[in-house]
Amino acid sequence: MPAAISAPSTRRDRAWPFWPVVPLYPYGQRPTQRVEVVKDQVWAFDQFQGIFYVVVPIRMTVVRLEPEGLLVYSPVAPTAECIALVRELEDRHGPVKYIVMSTVTGIEHKVFVGPFARRFPQAQVYVTPNQWSFPLNLPLPWLGLPRDRTHILPADSAQAPFADQVDYAVLTPIDLGLGPFGETACFHRASRTLLVTDAIVAIPAEPPAIVQIDPFPLLFHARDSAADAIVDTPANRRKGWQRIALFAFYFRPSTLDVATTGEMFQAAKQAPVRSRQHYFGLYPFRWRPDWPQSFAALHNGGQLQVAPILKTLIFNRGPEEVLAWAKAVATWPFERIVPAHLEAPIVATPEQFLRAFDFLRADLALEHSKALPEADFELLQQIEGLLLSRGISRPRQTIALAEDGKKAEAKKPLP
Repeated sequence: MPAAISAPSTRRDRAWPFWPVVPLYPYGQRPTQRVEVVKDQVWAFDQFQGIFYVVVPIRMTVVRLEPEGLLVYSPVAPTAECIALVRELEDRHGPVKYIVMSTVTGIEHKVFVGPFARRFPQAQVYVTPNQWSFPLNLPLPWLGLPRDRTHILPADSAQAPFADQVDYAVLTPIDLGLGPFGETACFHRASRTLLVTDAIVAIPAEPPAIVQIDPFPLLFHARDSAADAIVDTPANRRKGWQRIALFAFYFRPSTLDVATTGEMFQAAKQAPVRSRQHYFGLYPFRWRPDWPQSFAALHNGGQLQVAPILKTLIFNRGPEEVLAWAKAVATWPFERIVPAHLEAPIVATPEQFLRAFDFLRADLALEHSKALPEADFELLQQIEGLLLSRGISRPRQTIALAEDGKKAEAKKPLP
């Protein structure tokens, strides 16, 4: 991947004053890096965010239109630094014409669309259908989207004003109980690039460039105890990143033990630094020696995969809809994928993309489940059980094969 580019910037250029709306680290400071994915055609804009120093990349993608103009997919925080990097592209390729709000559910993506659109008043905003908000389901203008230039993506992608250059497929909303999950995938024909939000990822073994701008979170999680000092080495950055990946995808992997409150406060007395940044020396994490094996299974050689959270809590609520969407996406002749998180670009074929959804197929689910340790899913399964018991979530659905092995139908098991 080409080198990342950052605009000459100060703290003021990276400032994001609206961080309290979604209070994620790094709060009021949001560095941005721009990477040219396909020369003069596709660019990725990376920032990072997280909770308790569990930081992962979040990404906006920009594609060039012909004869001029830009389409922006899934905006990130429009800091002065970020906007300056976009303006450089506008100077060379024309103005931002379209902004695509690609998700129904992901507040960490949706929160930036309105502020970003206000920086580009000539751009038309297209949103994925079936939008909702919690705790009140508010109209889109009340969520900050411009009233006079916000449109719902047409059901027929041929009706979109950019249809001659960009295709899209909208995932039929999956009813999760509290609200639906939905996502729009886009295909930029000229560059043969697929843009997705959360549906698919590839997990790098090395820490992404954007999270190395501020390596403290990596080094914080590289420690084995509160008594360990923060030491910046490539090995510690890698170690911290791989543990962060386990946190991000499992919340509590099986190879992690958590200290009791008493143990945590006792250990904090041995911490070499007890500043606010170091959480006053508190460090509850106790990693077992076999945690690298757990990461190796999750990494899976960097192959495409659906994140464990989506496997356990979301996509299995609407397997038929997800598979139909994945098959529609796989009809496009893309050569690379740019997701909104983690590795990008990912060199991949439509066949590889479709294979990542095999866990939804009854004839392949058992074989697919062996790829990841079942014990790592324990907390996710506990969360699923809690949501079901309180009527917040819908039960899983399975696709059962008919006797001829060809037809399939969705069946709901008992809660």
